[in-house]
Amino acid sequence: MTFYLPFAHALIARQDLPIPAWLFAWGASIVLIVSFFALSVAWRQPRFEQENWRSLGAGSRLLLGVPAQVLFGLIGVFLLGLAIYAGLRGTEAPDRNFALTFLYVTAWLGFPFFSALLGDIFRPVNPWRAVGRMAGAGFRAIAGQRSAHLAYPKALGRWPAAIGLLAVVWLEVVYGGSGGVAVGLAPEPAATAALVYSAYTLAMMALFGVEEWCERGEVFSVYFGMFSRLGYFNVRDGRLGRRRPLSAAGCWATLPGSVAVVVASIASTSFDGAQDGAFKGWIESAAGWFADRGLSLLDATRVSDTIFLLLCFAGVGLIYQLGVRGMHGVPGAPSLDKLRVGFAHTLIPIALAYLVAHYFSLYVFQEQAQFTYLLSDPLGTASTDLFGTASAGIDFKLLSATSIWYVQVGALVVGHVGGLTLAHDRALVYWPDYRRASRSQYWMLAVMVTFTCFGLYLLSAGNG
Repeated sequence: MTFYLPFAHALIARQDLPIPAWLFAWGASIVLIVSFFALSVAWRQPRFEQENWRSLGAGSRLLLGVPAQVLFGLIGVFLLGLAIYAGLRGTEAPDRNFALTFLYVTAWLGFPFFSALLGDIFRPVNPWRAVGRMAGAGFRAIAGQRSAHLAYPKALGRWPAAIGLLAVVWLEVVYGGSGGVAVGLAPEPAATAALVYSAYTLAMMALFGVEEWCERGEVFSVYFGMFSRLGYFNVRDGRLGRRRPLSAAGCWATLPGSVAVVVASIASTSFDGAQDGAFKGWIESAAGWFADRGLSLLDATRVSDTIFLLLCFAGVGLIYQLGVRGMHGVPGAPSLDKLRVGFAHTLIPIALAYLVAHYFSLYVFQEQAQFTYLLSDPLGTASTDLFGTASAGIDFKLLSATSIWYVQVGALVVGHVGGLTLAHDRALVYWPDYRRASRSQYWMLAVMVTFTCFGLYLLSAGNG
C-alpha cells in the first residue's frame, strides 16, 4: 500500500533475509503438495457442507436487541462522521490526520482480519445500514407503511460491489499513489470520496432496500461479509451462535459477480504489492509511452497504473479459470459455470492470506498511532489532546524485519492450504468417488502453487 509510513517501509525494505526467497517458494510448494496428498488419502467425505451451527443461548440476545443495535449503529455513524470531518477540516499531513488511518487501516484492513476470526462484525456498526434502517423506521412511523422498493436485478448480483472494490483500491493506490507522491492519498480527497459514496449508498438503499443492497451492492458489507464466512460466529434467526470455521464459505458465491469480488480482492492486493516492486519498471515504461503522446506525467502514471491494476484482475481471473477448465476435463464433472461458482469460495482464504502478508506490519505499526496521538488529536492540528497521548509515537522496533518476513510466508502457506482444503472438500461433493475428486484437484493444486509463488515473488521483489 502506497501509504504514509516511510520509516516502516524503509525498515522492511532493508531486511536481509536469512533464507533466499526462492527457497521459501520451494518449501511452500512442498507443503502444499504434501497437504494435497494427505487430503487425498485421509479426507474422503465432505466436512464443510454443514455449518453445525449452535446457539450461544439467551445471553446473546443482549447483543442483538434493539438498544445494542442502536448503540452499535450510532458508534459507526459517529466514527464515519469524525473521519469525514477530520479529512475536510484537519491537517493535510496524512500521517497526522485521523481520517486516512481510520478509513484505510483500522477499517479497511481491520475488518477483514477480525471478521475472518469472529464473523460479520461489520454488520452491526455499518453506518450506512444504520442510517438506512433509521430512515426506514421514520418513514414507517410517519406513513404507517413500508416504503416500496424496486426489484433488484438478479443478473446484477454482486457486480456493483466488485466494481466498487476496485474503485476503492484505485483511489488509494492509483489516484493517491501516482506521480511519485510518497505520502499517498491526502485526507481531503478521501473524505470527499466517503461523502460521495455515502450519498450513493443511501440512494441505492432507498431504491432497493437496506438489506438487499448490503447483501449485493454495498462494497464494504459484501467485502467484509465475504471474509466473515470463514469466522466462528454468526447470527441466525435473530440468535447469535457458533459454527464450524470455514463451513459458511461454501454457500457465499451464489450470486452473480461473487467470483469477481474475490478475484478483485486478490488482484488489488497483488497490484498494490507489485506497484513499487515487480511492476515498477513496466509501469514507468508505460507511463513514459503515454507521456510521449501528450499526457502529463501525473495522468500518464495514473493511466499506466490503472491498466496494470486491470491486468492484475484479468490475470488472477485467468489463473482461476484455467484451474476450472482443467477440473472440467475430469469424468463426471458438472458444467463449467457450476465449477466456476462452486469453487470460488476456495479463493477467500487466499485473499485473506494476501492481505495479512502484505499489510499486517502496516496495521501493527499504524494502529499504535490510531490509538494514541490520532485519537487524542484527530485533526492533527496540535490544538487538542483529549487523552493525553498526542505526543506519543510509533515503536518501529516492535516487529523485526525478519519476523515480518516469517509472518508473511506463514500467512501465504496457511491461506493456500486452507484454500486447498476447501477445494478438496467441495470436489468430494461433485465427484463422490474420492479418486476422481483427488484427480480433479491436481488443477487446483497448480492454482494454489501458482498463487503462493506469485505472492512470495511480490513480497521478495517489494522487500528487495
